[in-house]
Amino acid sequence: MTYALNLNNVSKKYKNSNFYLDNISFSLPSGSIMGFIGENGAGKTTTIGCILNTLSIDSGSIKILGKEMNNTNTKLKEEIGVVYDGDNFPSYLSAAQISNIMSGIYTKWDNDLFKSFLNKFKLDKNQKIEKYSKGMTMKLAIAVALSHHPKLLILDEATSGLDPIMRDEILDIFLDFVSSEEHSILLSSHITSDLEKIADYITFIHDGKIILSDKKDNLIYDYAILRCSEKQFNEIDKDDIISYQKKDYQINVLVNNKRKQKIKYPNIIIDNPTIDEIMLLLVRGEHI
Repeated sequence: MTYALNLNNVSKKYKNSNFYLDNISFSLPSGSIMGFIGENGAGKTTTIGCILNTLSIDSGSIKILGKEMNNTNTKLKEEIGVVYDGDNFPSYLSAAQISNIMSGIYTKWDNDLFKSFLNKFKLDKNQKIEKYSKGMTMKLAIAVALSHHPKLLILDEATSGLDPIMRDEILDIFLDFVSSEEHSILLSSHITSDLEKIADYITFIHDGKIILSDKKDNLIYDYAILRCSEKQFNEIDKDDIISYQKKDYQINVLVNNKRKQKIKYPNIIIDNPTIDEIMLLLVRGEHI
């Protein structure tokens, strides 16, 4: 298997801050989409900064398309499309002006492709970005990221600010992008329903640590939530419990190997969890 992205024991500390990335490791296989999730302040943006070499790491290694990023490796930078959550371009520019700038930066800049995205997204090429809505600025950033034919997209909340219909259209574009085995996406998002639609893998960061990285289908179909009374909870083998949370008269218990748990606990209600439920139980649940 080839990988678009490899992080191996990456650590990053800030001066005058208690937060740090703590030996994080995960890999993104080529031709796939990884959802990168975690609450605000968990370390997603810091991780992305380390990947893009805008932040220096203290230890560990990062490989993009099999190579380590450095400030002089302009060819590797051309293989990466980036969309940040926020202002991606100066507000006084128009889309047409951005295209002119990008054509001087990227050797593979495709103006015809860029124009097709502007038409698809209904963006006026001569309108200043300052007149755009948040959703329009995000669509413009996605159009720019795709128009220099990158192999890896790194997207920070790229579907935020978009209505459900446009989000669905953008997700289809992402799926079309990774239909080539050479293309891959790391998608940081709080909209886990989007990730359930398109992600192949989910990586969950909490308090600077990777606490889970697995195939999405394993999470949704192999993990399970036992919904039980206190009496039933006391009868559960503690080795089966990943985490649990008491809610009124019910206790929700996160387990894996759903098929095994169904056989082992036939009298307990067992449900497929959403990604949100897994995340909440891992973070807010209690551990034995």
